[in-house]
Amino acid sequence: MVQSTTSDAGKSVLLAGFCRCLKRWGYQVAPFKPQNMALNSAVTADGGEIGRSQALQAQAAGLAPHVDMNPVLLKPSSDTGAQVIIHGKDISNMQAQAYHDYKKVAMQAVLGSHQRLSKQHQVIMVEGAGSPAEINLREGDIANMGLAEALDCPVIIVADIDKGSVFAHLVGTLELLSASEQNRVVGFVINKFCGDIALLQSGLDWLEKRTHKLILGVLPYLMDLQLAEEDAIQANQMIDQDDIRLRIAVPVFSRISNHTDFDVLRAHPQIELTFVIPGQKIPAADLIILPGSKYVIADLKLLRQHGWDKDIVRHLRYGGKVLGICGGYQLLGQTIHDPKGIEGTLESSAVLGYLPINTTLQIKKQLTHSQGKLRLQADVHNNDIEVTVSGYQIHVGHTEREAGFVAFALLDDGKLGDDRLKGCVSADNQMAGSYSHGMFDLPEALQQIIAWAGADNDKTHTDVNQQEHELDHLADACMAHLDWPKIHTFITNQINKEQTT
Repeated sequence: MVQSTTSDAGKSVLLAGFCRCLKRWGYQVAPFKPQNMALNSAVTADGGEIGRSQALQAQAAGLAPHVDMNPVLLKPSSDTGAQVIIHGKDISNMQAQAYHDYKKVAMQAVLGSHQRLSKQHQVIMVEGAGSPAEINLREGDIANMGLAEALDCPVIIVADIDKGSVFAHLVGTLELLSASEQNRVVGFVINKFCGDIALLQSGLDWLEKRTHKLILGVLPYLMDLQLAEEDAIQANQMIDQDDIRLRIAVPVFSRISNHTDFDVLRAHPQIELTFVIPGQKIPAADLIILPGSKYVIADLKLLRQHGWDKDIVRHLRYGGKVLGICGGYQLLGQTIHDPKGIEGTLESSAVLGYLPINTTLQIKKQLTHSQGKLRLQADVHNNDIEVTVSGYQIHVGHTEREAGFVAFALLDDGKLGDDRLKGCVSADNQMAGSYSHGMFDLPEALQQIIAWAGADNDKTHTDVNQQEHELDHLADACMAHLDWPKIHTFITNQINKEQTT
């Protein structure tokens, strides 16, 4: 199990690196995160919902994502409440105290998933959540040491040296654990180190002597690593202004979901993508993309509060294009109805009014994969070229369109009556929207979309290829800087112990 001294210390990335390295060594390895809290999620082949980091870790291990890899997913709905997803399915919205009481039930789901994975794989790499030293969260813990004790598995603790006070973080975290928990910590990994390792050596020697724990490696700061982030939105990238062919602006909603949609755009060497935070104006751009949102009506109010609706009007007046994804697609329509109070209040809201669609929020969440033919008209040279677009949907809205609309995509089965990927394009071809997350991942679809937005489409990247390259880059660093003989010993001992049991 990989735990960390703080959130965002690098345990998700380290665990992905472990999965790719162990796969290279010939192990049958699978990732496992008992409890995840994130608004970015992935859809499994069987229609379940798990955290994005576990989907990436599954890719690192050469596996298809499965709900057992993340049996409990919490999607925050407020500062004190969250949607609770068990084994890929939404079961309830709970306040923090109610969920705390529910943990005994959640623990059974966690143990069941781990048991099933263990029957299929030699090694289960478990990822903790936050820090194991959160005293107020220790009771009923299912995410860190509480689970490690239940599974009787060894623990590695990772710390981020770039944030400073790395020795205090590691020693302090260890001191706040119980005696049995301290005993199961087999070593430390220090992450994001810059500089001469010789200058760190005296500190490493002190740490081993002080804690009697092994230093299992010091990973360098891989500043060029572009793996999909689960929660944090990466800073706007810097590219040569002479290379820019397309400028994209993405307003950051308060409950933005699946912002990993934009990773492939950020990695494109000819696209400048700017995340616009509340308080900023939407800058001049060729394309504005309204992203997904966990709470669409609340983010509509945010959009208007910061004047982004007026920025969109100005953008359209100058000939810019607008694309809505999932919640952003709903916002481009005429109305959103919430008769069941899915988003907390019983209300209907007039939205931006650009597309001939109306949405009603429903209790049952739609979780599917879709593939079809993109129908965007990019230019006179390729209007008749149909390219494949694929994606996945995660939404509770049922959207109806007025007659005579132009579809965003035609599903492979040819049915126009299906909401999954079809979407809508405005009559003037200036606006488009779809429920499809991941629409930029196939190179031909990306070419068509950026051509529709007004760019030369002479060079594209696919997210899958990019992520494979980045995972190999990460694994190379882990192979070079981790103490694999010791790690192999821990793994072998654990496998032998479990086989004996």
